[in-house]
Amino acid sequence: MKARQKSVDARMLDGDVVRLSRSHGKRLYRGVTLLLCAVVLGSCSVKGGNVIDLMPPPDVFVSSDVSPFDERFDPSAPAPYQGILYATNRQPHENQAAGEGSATTRDRRYENERGHVVRLGAARVSIGEGDIDWEEARRISLLKNRPGNYPLRVTSVTEFGILDSTIHPFLDPEAAAGLRDTAERLFTDAVNAKLDMSSMQDIVIYVHGYKVVFENPILVMAELWHFLGYEGVAIAYSWPSTPKRTAYFADIQTAELSALSFRLFLSYLAQQTRTRRIHIVAYSAGTRLVARALQDLALMARGDPDVAGSSRLGAVVLAASDIDRQQFGAYLADGILDVVDELMVYTSASDKALAISRWSLAKRDRLGQAFASLDPASPIAAYLRDSPKLTVVNVSGAEGADAGNGHGYFRSSPLASSDILTRLRWGLSPAERGLSRDIGSGIWTFPENYIENLQPIVARLHREGR
Repeated sequence: MKARQKSVDARMLDGDVVRLSRSHGKRLYRGVTLLLCAVVLGSCSVKGGNVIDLMPPPDVFVSSDVSPFDERFDPSAPAPYQGILYATNRQPHENQAAGEGSATTRDRRYENERGHVVRLGAARVSIGEGDIDWEEARRISLLKNRPGNYPLRVTSVTEFGILDSTIHPFLDPEAAAGLRDTAERLFTDAVNAKLDMSSMQDIVIYVHGYKVVFENPILVMAELWHFLGYEGVAIAYSWPSTPKRTAYFADIQTAELSALSFRLFLSYLAQQTRTRRIHIVAYSAGTRLVARALQDLALMARGDPDVAGSSRLGAVVLAASDIDRQQFGAYLADGILDVVDELMVYTSASDKALAISRWSLAKRDRLGQAFASLDPASPIAAYLRDSPKLTVVNVSGAEGADAGNGHGYFRSSPLASSDILTRLRWGLSPAERGLSRDIGSGIWTFPENYIENLQPIVARLHREGR
């Protein structure tokens, strides 16, 4: 009787069992998908902790005849500030947020939460284990095959204060009390003093990806600036990403929100400093922040070349960009090319993180993915061929481009880093750098003799002090 009753109950519940099974299956699929995304997208960050190993040297500098360092460079000479300048819209550590009123706050720490205003400061960075003098650091950094890893660490952080233009009506008045004007003056003086000492009259800003702590962009900017020969002014922009693999969705929303703070920071630099151009290197989810800021600037300019030119934006690099490709098309339609000298998009077919992003999160091609094929007769190919300000570089197959999950090639590929840094330092066009362009698609690639052709050009420019 009990067995018969159980059979009847099962038949009666059969429809519900099927529905529950399907619902459970969908939840299970979503759970597995999110877990897979977290694992693969985890390296959208560049080793998200507060220590990173020095990147491989760009191939263009692996030669006795070519060096990023000016012969006059003296690391012991007095400098207007020590380390790397930074800007962040992260929340200060809760024990440090209250009672601010001094001109600077030393040993500052920041949370992974939104801070809603931009704070300016400088951070000092060390390289290697123990004491390494300048000559040793220079020699080791340019070795193709190093004897070991050389970690970079932030050793101290000094905050100047809050950027005035980011103080808004929704901010607690006590949070900004006594800090108006102070930060801008200190930061502006530091930028201008360094520009006066440099042959490169430009600012370079690095904007990180998701899942990293405050220190990470400072360390990445420090190594990029090292291979820029410490010319110009290097600034790390640290938006409040969260060092958790499961924080992807929250981080991309925060990146979009941070575009306002970043745009206000760019406007401040253009208006208050003596910089010639402002270059930006944006990575992964950080490209969302930068592209949105460019769109805002373009809409504000409304086609007026004088307003557009006032941004002073030079080369903007979007590496491993996690932007919907169609969304990027909308940004182009809004005129983002009008506010920059050049927009450089690096793509790769080996980028597994973006492949997972496309498959599981959006079902849309990501900007940083290489085109599988592009019909020369298509409107996209025609746009790429006819847009001198838009450069699309395919790094697929380049040395180091597939390292790890293939997402961090702007550091791991000596060809990609060579291309980016020579553009920032010497303003060379894709053709001048020796890239090859497909006539049909308009996309640039690395020829086999890329470095052999580029090195003598860079050596000559270096000797001429350009």
